[in-house]
Amino acid sequence: MSKQKTFLKKWLCCVFICTALISIMWGCAVAPRKLFIKDISASFDECTIISTKTEKPVSFEDMMTDLSRVQIIYLGEKHNDPAHHEIQLRVIRALFKANQNIAVGMEMFDHTYQQVLSLWSAGELDQAEFLKKVHWYANWKFDFVLYKDIIDFIKKSNIRLVGLNLPPHIPRKIAIGGIESLSNDEKKHLPKKISTSNADHRAYVEQVFKQHHVKGMENFEFFYTAQCVWEDTMAESVALNLEDDQMIVLAGNGHIIHKFGIPDRAFSRTGASFRTITLTPAGSEAELSFADYIWVTQVNQKHKKRIRRFSKKHEKGE
Repeated sequence: MSKQKTFLKKWLCCVFICTALISIMWGCAVAPRKLFIKDISASFDECTIISTKTEKPVSFEDMMTDLSRVQIIYLGEKHNDPAHHEIQLRVIRALFKANQNIAVGMEMFDHTYQQVLSLWSAGELDQAEFLKKVHWYANWKFDFVLYKDIIDFIKKSNIRLVGLNLPPHIPRKIAIGGIESLSNDEKKHLPKKISTSNADHRAYVEQVFKQHHVKGMENFEFFYTAQCVWEDTMAESVALNLEDDQMIVLAGNGHIIHKFGIPDRAFSRTGASFRTITLTPAGSEAELSFADYIWVTQVNQKHKKRIRRFSKKHEKGE
């Protein structure tokens, strides 16, 4: 009997320990992650939209009311985060519902593909033709499924789609050998004005340069010039294609943060009113100067699985 009691005590003790460990692990897994904003020492939950002007959360509807009053909306992203593209589509849908005269400018396409982009907006290409003609996997390389819903909505709604970028090999060549390493034909793609005078932008790019060393790109001046060419090209593309529409610009957060990338450079060319939105994941830090609105995002595991499935199909040529 004593052996049975001893065994029972050990078994109960083991169950208690296991239960406690599971509870701790589960608690860690489901504990809400927050975005910390250093300027105001405040944390915000996932799915919160923060107005950096008021330093407080705002509703989606209130943000959209504000966005409807300006001509350009810069909407950032982390390229491989599905949640960011869901948010971008939600904003585009809401803006289109209020005003059908909108255009979408995208970093993902360079301006040499504008004719193809116009055919897509007009509904004259299917997806296979489109991907082939824009050389998606040679130029952008991220899984198309990340952008598919946005691109499809643009076609369905006949929204004007604008390529903002320059051919991708040009910034890389500048970063390695400077502008003088370009051929005369390549120089034709450069913007008319290239600004390298913003000290804050230079410091930001230098920090990136130091953290992400790339073999062959050891000269910071060349690297910084390439970055400015990149920013000014997209800013010039915004200016040249603004027309009378309201334009939504989709680009990486790094081109929008602090406004010294595309937004301020486009403003110097157009004087058009604008707002910026960075999509920033919970569990990280931000500053009020990042953007007009900071949207705290979360990772959606279901979409990660969807991307993996699409990648496998793409590899098989399906």
